[in-house]
Amino acid sequence: MSGQQAGAEQRREESSAPTSSPSRFVLGLDVGSTVIRCHVYDRTARVRGSSAQKVENVYPQPGWVEIDPDALWAQFVAVIKDAVKAAGVQMNQIVGLGISTQRATFITWNKKTGHHFHNFISWQDLRAAELVKSWNNSLIMKLLHGATKLLHFFSRNKVMLTVSRFTFTTQHVTLRLVWILQNLPEVKKAVEEDNCCFGTIDTWLLYKLTKGSSYATDYSNASTTGFFDPYAMRWSKLIATMVSIPFSILPPVRDTSYNFGSVDEEIFGVPIPVVALVGDQQSAMFGECCFETGDVKLTMGTGTFLDINTGKTPQHVNGGFYPLIGWKIGHELVCLAEGNAGDTGTAIVWAQKLDLFTDAAETEKMALSLEDSEGVYFVPSFSGLQAPLNDPCACASFMGLKHSTSKYHLVRAILESIAFRNKQLYDMLQREIQIPVTNIRADGGVCNNAFVMQMTSDLINEKIDRPAHFDMSCLGAASLAGLAVGSQCVALAVLELTM
Repeated sequence: MSGQQAGAEQRREESSAPTSSPSRFVLGLDVGSTVIRCHVYDRTARVRGSSAQKVENVYPQPGWVEIDPDALWAQFVAVIKDAVKAAGVQMNQIVGLGISTQRATFITWNKKTGHHFHNFISWQDLRAAELVKSWNNSLIMKLLHGATKLLHFFSRNKVMLTVSRFTFTTQHVTLRLVWILQNLPEVKKAVEEDNCCFGTIDTWLLYKLTKGSSYATDYSNASTTGFFDPYAMRWSKLIATMVSIPFSILPPVRDTSYNFGSVDEEIFGVPIPVVALVGDQQSAMFGECCFETGDVKLTMGTGTFLDINTGKTPQHVNGGFYPLIGWKIGHELVCLAEGNAGDTGTAIVWAQKLDLFTDAAETEKMALSLEDSEGVYFVPSFSGLQAPLNDPCACASFMGLKHSTSKYHLVRAILESIAFRNKQLYDMLQREIQIPVTNIRADGGVCNNAFVMQMTSDLINEKIDRPAHFDMSCLGAASLAGLAVGSQCVALAVLELTM
């Protein structure tokens, strides 16, 4: 990150200087797909108190994945209060709040009353699968691809090449939002009356925290919706017009580290500034100090996300990796390219529900107790298969089952499938992104599994650094919050922890 490491020695001396002022802390929150977690960080990035609660998904129909917004809000407030209490500090000592969230999970609500029209629609939700197929095979898409290919041929404009390979996916918000607009009359009516707000989780939490006085998102979260133009740094008029998403419902887009407003005093007793909103994968990149072009982060949590720092401009991709905004802080812009697999931790949790083991920690020993999986393979696709296959209707399955197959073989096959998908993503990165890889750093709960880590390292023939602390999304959010409130000590301490 430019300017981040320069002058580090000077700031180190400043951070160690004695001070008589009261201790100040920042909160780093990560609203993930499975857990909401809050850490209280001091000026040395040391965790002083923590709290976590499990996120409960709702499955109203096969393939539909939702989150109850009222339950999520109650949990969000509770983990903050519990973490501050565990830290033994007072709310008035919290000088900034940084929020990292799962991305592309969205909601719409009544602009006048603040009442939500439906549950959060998760990024794992497949209700728009048929819409995705229909649009990707439509005449409009064929004309778009043909026209932009022709424009690229004559102009050699790489943006045209990227657009010519653009396809919709179920993980992007775009067609799931279109489904809502088409199928929920109350949302359609609110849009017609200019009384509808759209937001990903970060936007909705900000709206709730400030009791409606602040309505915004940041560039990192906006760029993952599927209808944000990372080249022009604004909502895409082309895509929004094409699928009839009204601009009137979209929030303003702000810097990642920014004063978004203060929490209403009634919630925590004091007006805590909300000074960072960031997507969870981008936050983990920041927490891992992937500040240089070519730095790679491999997150293995609910899903697997492979991100590479592409520098100051979005990478022109070939359809597998997707150009994203990492973070924007003032004039500094960092861009990423990302590929992902939707089911990593979910496959392990599913196996646990089948009583193949009682604790996820057992899976490593179970896999290592065998020489191989005896020809058993697992396809981890509960939410379809993402790039490079892009099949939202692909089903999870075992293959190669025999009379001799035991639960140990099944568990090993599941873990191997994670490593195979990592290999597939890394090979795609090497093909599509013309940037030399400098470092690979892992995070997420599944990177605790040494079998998966070693097999991934062997398959891609690269060294993978595993941090001592795995809650990188919380750390990244807290660091961005620290920068916004002028506490460079936190960001410096992150550098010392991870480098």
